[in-house]
Amino acid sequence: MIQPQLPAPLQPGDRLGVVFPSGRLRDREPFLAGLQCWRDHGYKIAADDTWHRGWGYLAGSDGDRRQALLDALTNSEIKGILCGRGGFGATRLLEDWAWPALAGKWLIGFSDITALLWSYVQEGVAGVHGPVLTTLAAEPPWSRDRLFHLVQGKSLDPLDGQGWGGGIVTGQLLPGNLAVATHLIHTRHCPDLTGAILAFEDVGEAPYRLDRMLTQWRQTGLLSQVAGIALGRFSRCQVEPSVPSFTAEEVLGDRLADLGLPIVSGLPFGHEGVNAALPVGIMATLDGDRGQLIFG
Repeated sequence: MIQPQLPAPLQPGDRLGVVFPSGRLRDREPFLAGLQCWRDHGYKIAADDTWHRGWGYLAGSDGDRRQALLDALTNSEIKGILCGRGGFGATRLLEDWAWPALAGKWLIGFSDITALLWSYVQEGVAGVHGPVLTTLAAEPPWSRDRLFHLVQGKSLDPLDGQGWGGGIVTGQLLPGNLAVATHLIHTRHCPDLTGAILAFEDVGEAPYRLDRMLTQWRQTGLLSQVAGIALGRFSRCQVEPSVPSFTAEEVLGDRLADLGLPIVSGLPFGHEGVNAALPVGIMATLDGDRGQLIFG
């Protein structure tokens, strides 16, 4: 298993690039507010005029989006890359993709950006599963501070959730969106999961679809390789009361509780609520008894 390293800490005055590897921008105001959050911390933003373009549900053609990401990675003046939003489309960029040499710089995003973050880990570079520009301004102050502390090389406080038991394990933390991660299984962009701590969240997936994805994970045998599972927020994953169904929580319990792994649920990361920044690929400790995810 590759042991990625975090890039060099960012300093106020550093220049950061903006890319939209996935969906097109739908709402300008949250995006501009997110840019201002970074500027308020002293960073310079290199955002060209392509951010307002679109192609169907994508933020431009595959070629344009791939080139924008490549330009940001290879520009020596840019120290970090801020993803504008998630959506869909990042996996399309990974077809025939090769990360440029010496591309060790910060990559920050979540949701669909999971595809890039997990692929980046295999290059030995740890990214950040955290707010994109369109969600950053809505984060509570402690969550915004956590993101800036992480990229500045400061220590992170543990996150508290609900422990399911299973003891304590230490492993490589791989946070991501469940649906996106599921579609990386058995591709060259899925990291080695041996001894990893998976940290999943999702949005807008009905319980039966969560069931389908988790059952696929079970049948691949990959869950027998991991050390533990951390669960964030599964927002808008319920059905109408009139529809016979399990709840999302019941599905998670049914599909995961019998694995004999340390599991912690209810951690404050994911869509439509606090999205605490998590390093991707760095060693962490999961305490299934106390219900904590611990860093460093």
